[in-house]
Amino acid sequence: MTDAAISRSSAVPQAAAIYLAIVQFFFAIGWSVYVIFLPKLLEQAGLPKTIAIWILAADQVAFMLSDLIIGVWIDRVRTTLRRLGPTIAALTAISCLAFLLMPQVVRLGKGTAEVALIVALLVWTTTSSALRVPPLVILGNHTAKPRLPLVLALNLSGLALGGAISPYLGVVLRDMDPRLPFAISSIVLLATTAGLVWVERALARSPDAPSSDTPTAPVHGSGGAMLFFIAMAIAALGFQLHFFVNSAPNYLRFAKPGDLDMLMPVFWIGFNIGMFPAGSFTKRFGTLHVMALAAVLGVVGIAGSILATNLSMLIAAQFIAGCAWGAVFVSAFSAASSLGSPGRVGIAMAILWAVLALATLGRMMMVGGGVTRMPDMGAVIAWGPAVAWLFGGLTLAQAARVLRARA
Repeated sequence: MTDAAISRSSAVPQAAAIYLAIVQFFFAIGWSVYVIFLPKLLEQAGLPKTIAIWILAADQVAFMLSDLIIGVWIDRVRTTLRRLGPTIAALTAISCLAFLLMPQVVRLGKGTAEVALIVALLVWTTTSSALRVPPLVILGNHTAKPRLPLVLALNLSGLALGGAISPYLGVVLRDMDPRLPFAISSIVLLATTAGLVWVERALARSPDAPSSDTPTAPVHGSGGAMLFFIAMAIAALGFQLHFFVNSAPNYLRFAKPGDLDMLMPVFWIGFNIGMFPAGSFTKRFGTLHVMALAAVLGVVGIAGSILATNLSMLIAAQFIAGCAWGAVFVSAFSAASSLGSPGRVGIAMAILWAVLALATLGRMMMVGGGVTRMPDMGAVIAWGPAVAWLFGGLTLAQAARVLRARA
């Protein structure tokens, strides 16, 4: 193959990843809109808004189950060489319809509104998994392994950008009638997802498939894979506590509440930047080793956030922590793609998403149960993320040794 042909074949997965990043961005925006307005929707339906945290926790359980089901389905579909794009688009259409109806059904009247809202929530969460596992599997199946970390970083940057602007959305949208943002989010996401059919066809025609590389030995089900997922569960819980529980109080030591919408995105800026060099390092040192080192670097960022004596030090520490989690996050999906090869990439990606949802569920249970507000738990909540990332990094290093020995 000529250099020009190689360049063109490499550009196809990268262009597809950028397109999918746009889809993921609008998916993240939709989730932010949902979280912002959920208490108001519950109240309008006649339900206490205090149960919002438990609804969000139930969403994570639905995500976990749906991710695993879709992961198994994807692996079976791939054996028949069927396309995933049309099914993803169809499931997303159902998801967008349920999302669009949420602010409408709360106006149906007492009794009917509660049931209709819960049904819409359940349909939305279960079908939303179509935009979690499948896009990453599509990229993994049609991208050569050496280029996969870069392609995944491009794709996941959409989630990072969505997370970065979520504080602004909270400020801009909180007093708005929810029907308009729900409608716009649904229509835009549905319109962008429709292009997945053509994205998958373009990738299928690209010669940049991983089959052109040396086949990797299947390691799914091994002790090393189990250690990997355990490490990610622990590290992800540390991330959840650090960002969603500790970051705002840390900033409020030096800043005013009105400044948070400008300061909270610092972590996500670091996250987005940290994802891209991770691919270069994984080629040289190995995916799990890079994850282990990044997790340890994250401990420095978390400790710096706690010990910072001024706002500048805190911003720098948050940026470091974001870079570290970005490197861990993108490398984790690259590792899952390898762990699932050949033939079980779908379930490997699904388990990783389910692990991340489990960590989110853990944080929500702690917040909803008041654990994070207990005075006796202050030191545990503050330093727990650093301990989690350190332990997660050490576990990842051990997983790398086990998998290398197995190979």
